[in-house]
Amino acid sequence: MVGPFRGGRTGAGFPFLPRLRNFSGWYWAATGATDVGYESWVELGHLMRLDSEPAVVAMSSQPFRLSWRYGGRGKRVRHTPDYFVRRRDGTAVVIDVRPDELIEPDDAVKFGVTAVACAQVGWVFERVGVLPPVLAANLRWLSGYRHPRVRREPVVAALTTMFTEPRGLLAGARAVGDPIAVLPVLFHLLWRRELVVAVENELLSAATLVRPAAVFAREVGGDAGASDAAVAG
Repeated sequence: MVGPFRGGRTGAGFPFLPRLRNFSGWYWAATGATDVGYESWVELGHLMRLDSEPAVVAMSSQPFRLSWRYGGRGKRVRHTPDYFVRRRDGTAVVIDVRPDELIEPDDAVKFGVTAVACAQVGWVFERVGVLPPVLAANLRWLSGYRHPRVRREPVVAALTTMFTEPRGLLAGARAVGDPIAVLPVLFHLLWRRELVVAVENELLSAATLVRPAAVFAREVGGDAGASDAAVAG
């Protein structure tokens, strides 16, 4: 096994080489205030998705390596999942990120073995693909306001009161004060899902309806902070 499960950095590296087809780097996660590695834009999208979910309390990249033999082969097969996620209720999720069209037969076997191994220790396994473009675009925008330094408590209180009932994003911000000062705090609250919008339905705009989390949960018939993995996968 390689690297810590709850920290952001692991023993595996993310090389920056011009010849690589994928784009790799480090993402600063507000969840845990740590850097988490990614190897492609698709992985970065899922990191932002996980970072924005209230139910997620920790995540790490390339958390461990599985090694096994099958089909009479003498050579060992190895696989390193992309992410390990710890949720607020104590459950754990192991995630592999791979677009549907890039899954080869050997990849499918690796994902299947990983799912079995995770089930044996009580973890959930998910294989996710490309985020829907609208969701990815909204998360990229809101992620720019994820740092706690954006939060200003007097503005937070005013926005929470203003959006007790659903109303337009810009109209509500203007009613609180100067949009230049108010909008960053509002985007921070949307990132943290203390206030919510339907990020998967349409691009954020001045007219986007902002709702209290409880109202949004009733409208969609579930937990407003639930994972978007079903959509993403």
